Amino acid sequence: MPLTSQTQNKGSCRRAFLIALVTAAVIFLPFIIWDKGYFFFYGDFNVQQIPFYKLAHEAVRSGDLFWNWYTDLGANFIGSYSFYLLGSPFFWLTLPFPTSFVPHLMGPLLILKHACAAFTGTLYLKRFVKDRDYAVFGGLLYAFSGFAVYNVFFNHFHEAIVFFPLLLVGLEELIVHNRRGVFALAVAINAFVNYWFFIGEVVFVVLYFIVRALSPDWRMNLRRFFWTAFESVLGLLLSMALFLPAVLAIMGNPRTGADELLSGWNLWLYWHQQLYPAIVSSAFFPPDLPSRPNLFPDRGAKWASLSAWLPFVSMTGVIAYVRSKRDWLRRILLVCAVVALVPGLNSIFILFNNSYYARWYYMPILLMALATVLALENRSVDLDKGFRWTLLFTAVVTAILGLTPTLQSDGGVKIGLAKYPERFAATAGIAMLGLLALWLIIRRWRNTRGFMRIMTAALCFVCACYSITFIATGKTHSDKPDFLRDTALAGRYELELPDDGTFARTDIYHGMDNLGMFWHLPNIQTFHSIVPVSIMEFYPKVGVKRDVSSKPETEYYQLRPLLSVRWLFIKTDDPEQEPMPGWEPRSVQLGYNLYENEYFIPMGFTYDYYITVRDLEEVPEEDRAAVLLHALVLKDEAAARHGDILEYMPKEYYGGLDEEDYYADCLARRETAGYEFTTDNRGFTSRIDLPRENLVFYSVPYDSGWSATVNGQPAQIEKAALGFMAVRAPAGDNVIRFTYTTPGLYAGVLLTLGAALLLVIYLLLWKRYGRTPDDPPRPPLREMTDELAGGEPAAEWKGAGAEPPEGGGAPGGGEAGPGASGIDDADGTREEDADGPPEPPPASWFDETPDSGEETQ
Repeated sequence: MPLTSQTQNKGSCRRAFLIALVTAAVIFLPFIIWDKGYFFFYGDFNVQQIPFYKLAHEAVRSGDLFWNWYTDLGANFIGSYSFYLLGSPFFWLTLPFPTSFVPHLMGPLLILKHACAAFTGTLYLKRFVKDRDYAVFGGLLYAFSGFAVYNVFFNHFHEAIVFFPLLLVGLEELIVHNRRGVFALAVAINAFVNYWFFIGEVVFVVLYFIVRALSPDWRMNLRRFFWTAFESVLGLLLSMALFLPAVLAIMGNPRTGADELLSGWNLWLYWHQQLYPAIVSSAFFPPDLPSRPNLFPDRGAKWASLSAWLPFVSMTGVIAYVRSKRDWLRRILLVCAVVALVPGLNSIFILFNNSYYARWYYMPILLMALATVLALENRSVDLDKGFRWTLLFTAVVTAILGLTPTLQSDGGVKIGLAKYPERFAATAGIAMLGLLALWLIIRRWRNTRGFMRIMTAALCFVCACYSITFIATGKTHSDKPDFLRDTALAGRYELELPDDGTFARTDIYHGMDNLGMFWHLPNIQTFHSIVPVSIMEFYPKVGVKRDVSSKPETEYYQLRPLLSVRWLFIKTDDPEQEPMPGWEPRSVQLGYNLYENEYFIPMGFTYDYYITVRDLEEVPEEDRAAVLLHALVLKDEAAARHGDILEYMPKEYYGGLDEEDYYADCLARRETAGYEFTTDNRGFTSRIDLPRENLVFYSVPYDSGWSATVNGQPAQIEKAALGFMAVRAPAGDNVIRFTYTTPGLYAGVLLTLGAALLLVIYLLLWKRYGRTPDDPPRPPLREMTDELAGGEPAAEWKGAGAEPPEGGGAPGGGEAGPGASGIDDADGTREEDADGPPEPPPASWFDETPDSGEETQ
């Protein structure tokens, strides 16, 4: 294949960005128009991504960066939102806009994310191909893969897709070109953007490093290994300003504990028989909807992000490449396939958690895109074999899922295994028709000059078709757009609650998830995975399930006054209008009846008696909520410290509490409540007049970041009522101040600043003393920066102004693969596929003399 000139090769990343931008706009703009300026999807996108962006935007703009009062019962803001958006530059792009406008930006941000993913994917892929049109094609495959489209549902996953290629770019720059600092910055960016995905990326990059280090073109030695390790640590330290407080926030979370680890046979075999074919088929078919698997409906793992499909080409190029080559890329793809099929290996990417997730698939997808474009570009790769195997597998699975009979309980027979036959027809049709179009284009146009333009146009068409189908199907499961727009979003500005200055929480009966967050109300109904550990501990101990959401059932009505819940919303058309005792109707707003708790207890109150945690554990779970109103629950150590001011309650006084006891306890607690409770961006201030020295209880989640003063004097905070806080105060009028400081924040900032200084020193010392005669020559720095300015570096194996090596091999010879694509020699013979000893490259390869007319860098 003839080499293209540098002029022809300019701007590949920029081209990929613009093509992806237009393609994504074609996908999303019709839905934005349909939703009258918004983009609504369904499930988590609607009830998490939109309100989270809105809440965090308002918090950042108002300086509420420490404790957030609108997330569950209260939460560490940085700890709770660093996983979702705080490290994302796309979130920070919303800050110049007013908070009310943020929901309008969700669609445009998705368009931008797809374009950026194409940009960074191309930035990595272009170093391994001769013709940059192939790199652009691969970048589009990566940006619109089944994984990327599936995770429109999980909007924040796209940040990992966008920035992951930078890790591989930085690693290649460090090892191949000895360019310092790029890898450290890439590590820092990925760790900062999303700490949880970064954990999986570390595993994958280690795997990539090991496999690449065994290939001769890397010429790995101990010195390079040391500097790679050094930059890895340096990059992690650079991210500590956000990474450290984020990780500390999930320490102790039951979902990450030892009880959630894989063990026994589950390390070796998946527990759902349909999961194995689902994993394999995920690379051959467009993705199912999250929460509604269709091709293999009983596979489990409904939110696993299980998709590895490359649109239009499917596995054609990957299979062809793996069958034709014997290089590092083939090896790492085969290793990834094994890892995906072995539960214990797959779980490495999520620290051996026993939940099944495929949320690391975007990383091998980038390499699958690389294998595909190399197979298309390199005529020594037999595409026909890859196509035949892909078509055969797709057709067989389609026939099995579409024609298998199933006996029904009523004696009838159902044809087909898919749960939604019409959706299956669309999915299989897109997969099969895409393969047919691929075959026709390759047969008709592969040897023409415009081949890749036709391929790219076809790819964009398929991406648009399947993405629109996927999103439109998902929207059929959504809340009505009118409700989202006119009630959930607009309700924040139309709702009117009596404002007497009293802090109070709300409850929404049978409401949409996070509706209270939409309305900017402190609310006990919350769908949020990352909340204080004390909340995760509290709810299960009183019989309420707490995994990814807090939804205390109405049977635990005693929890409402304990948590200072004053207002209750029930839809006017809900037949159950009296789910709990003690509530009186007040008004009708936004289609909801508003009720007020007649037994509301303001925040900050006292008890006369206490029991220990061990005492409470002997009470049946369904009765514990009532006991929490009756007596203060303390740990043994706290009970010993405060036994002089509280009386121990014998078991016979809190066994079998009934509704009358509930009313009496609410009135008794309210009688002792403080007269003022105000919140701010660092905590809260409470004023209370006590007849005697006592512990003052606050239903604010216990967290190590809290500190307290009573009348200006430091006070010890006790963990009370299983997950909340209490502080001792003397008789008389008291001013009690709780201040929150995010654990690890200041230490993380200092580490980041220190690492930044170390990075500057490291780069200056390297520039002055670091290069040695045996270092590989580096291409101009323009290669890493000229994309934004419209320029384009040469391919990795091509020096500026130099001719390619005979046979199209890579520097150092060796593997026929990325960097040495196994291209036909000039005489038509095929280059060896096997690894071989590296040969010194000709000096002309590294001639950095610019082409005529170019400015010297």
